Amino acid sequence: MRKLLVINPNTSEPVTGLLQKHVQQAAGSHVHVHAVTARFGAPYISDEASYAVAAHAMLDAWAMALAQGDSPDAVLIGCFGDPGLTALRESSPVPVTGLAEAAFFEAARHGRFAVVTGGERWAPILQRLAQSLGHASALAGIHTVAPTGAQLAADPEGARQLLTQACLDAVRQLGVQTVILGGAGLAGMAAGIQPFVNVPIVDSVIAGATWAMRSHPTPLGRRTAGFDVPWVNLSRELQALGAPSNY
Repeated sequence: MRKLLVINPNTSEPVTGLLQKHVQQAAGSHVHVHAVTARFGAPYISDEASYAVAAHAMLDAWAMALAQGDSPDAVLIGCFGDPGLTALRESSPVPVTGLAEAAFFEAARHGRFAVVTGGERWAPILQRLAQSLGHASALAGIHTVAPTGAQLAADPEGARQLLTQACLDAVRQLGVQTVILGGAGLAGMAAGIQPFVNVPIVDSVIAGATWAMRSHPTPLGRRTAGFDVPWVNLSRELQALGAPSNY
């Protein structure tokens, strides 16, 4: 049985529960999903500062899981924004992706796409991420709604109406072939919106789970988990993965 470690880089246990439920459902019974929560940081990642801290918290959660005996076959960063993606990929011996990267890849298969997500400050972060991952030309635009993903998850019916209109606006204004509904807190909502929108709606959590089922170890990747520099005054688990100090 394949093992998938899902890391929620914020401190919200309900969001971790959503990830556990929806990733496991999408991955199927042949994949064992273990979702873990960041030990520090913000309850919801909503700006540049919380995004920066979330990258550290995500690496710490990964180190903690390894220290507790987790041996995943793949790792999924459970945040639409993928904080720390390249850092973890560089230091992990198994395949790594995040909700945004997996969703970008899935949406780009249909042509140009738009992103709909919660939290007004996410737009520049996601634009920058799309550029770094090579999807800038396929990304037609980002529509953010004022409520955060956590607030949307707390009001599913209100969220469905608001997000449906945002998806319709994105299709009408941008002429895209697909729309990504991005965010761990929005897991499962795409199915309720799809009947009202005439292009495919990509659920970022489902896209992440689908990627995990298809991922294969990188032949030239690392053989063991670890970092190439020593750490000072970080968690014991992170320091244990650091390189020996020569100073």
